[in-house]
Amino acid sequence: MDLDVFLPGPATERQFRDALGAFSTGVTVITTDSAIGPLAITANSFASLSLDPPLVLWSPAKASRRFEAFAEAPHFAIHVLAADQAALGAHFARQGHDFNLPDGQVASVNAQGVPILPGCLAVFECAFEARHDGGDHAIIIGRVVAARHRNAAPLVFHAGRFGQFIAKDG
Repeated sequence: MDLDVFLPGPATERQFRDALGAFSTGVTVITTDSAIGPLAITANSFASLSLDPPLVLWSPAKASRRFEAFAEAPHFAIHVLAADQAALGAHFARQGHDFNLPDGQVASVNAQGVPILPGCLAVFECAFEARHDGGDHAIIIGRVVAARHRNAAPLVFHAGRFGQFIAKDG
């Protein structure tokens, strides 16, 4: 099957988004303590950056109403969601201030005042390290000061929808 070739630009923005959507990613929720209280946002733009020092990055959209709070946050936590946490990902994709979590779960708070969500596959508690321009997004780098994880199936995002990863042997 041949691929449709196009030049990315305003006239082909939907095609470009669809092409990017062909890459499956994990789903994260980033939390912080802001001037107006606890705040969260769902993102799939997360990556490891360095083992020494321990650095991770994520990229919030500058158009987001939550952008400034996250771009200026001295501390934040990145939560990698499990396959059974799609409702949590959808919850914080819509809004960021409501910490009445699905299924009656309750967030805890770390020593820096950052909300920590329960039941996640991994949690990276971070101190702000750097911010770089990335077009209509920013690239925020965090120094990991604490991390934890558990073994379970991840929540994935592909072609604009949440889904599950199914491992196959061989």
